[in-house]
Amino acid sequence: MGKKTNPRKLAWARRKARVRKKIRGTPQRPRLCVYRSLNHIYAQVIDDVAGRTLASASSLMPEIRKQPGHKGNVATAKLVGQAVARAALAAGIKDVVFDRNGYLYHGRVKALAEAAREAGLNF
Repeated sequence: MGKKTNPRKLAWARRKARVRKKIRGTPQRPRLCVYRSLNHIYAQVIDDVAGRTLASASSLMPEIRKQPGHKGNVATAKLVGQAVARAALAAGIKDVVFDRNGYLYHGRVKALAEAAREAGLNF
């Protein structure tokens, strides 16, 4: 007997596909992609044409990990947003297109995006 697929995962995959249909990262304007797990948050700046990650940051980075508190919260998402913006600016990237990856623009995803904007990324 086959295993049933979780309807929440199916809904997330559908939202993700709908967002990615419209968004594509180019060398001039790469894609800032957010992944949110239960305990951590990750961000990558991706050039889809070359298929390369140009900059990344996550709540697993040593400088963020040593901060007190849980790593799956809004405060940590802000730190990750600042870190990914610093990494992108160091790689010479100022303009990006934001890929919320099927997540609602709310909470941790919104905190990461606003922190990246404040740190100097344009989107």
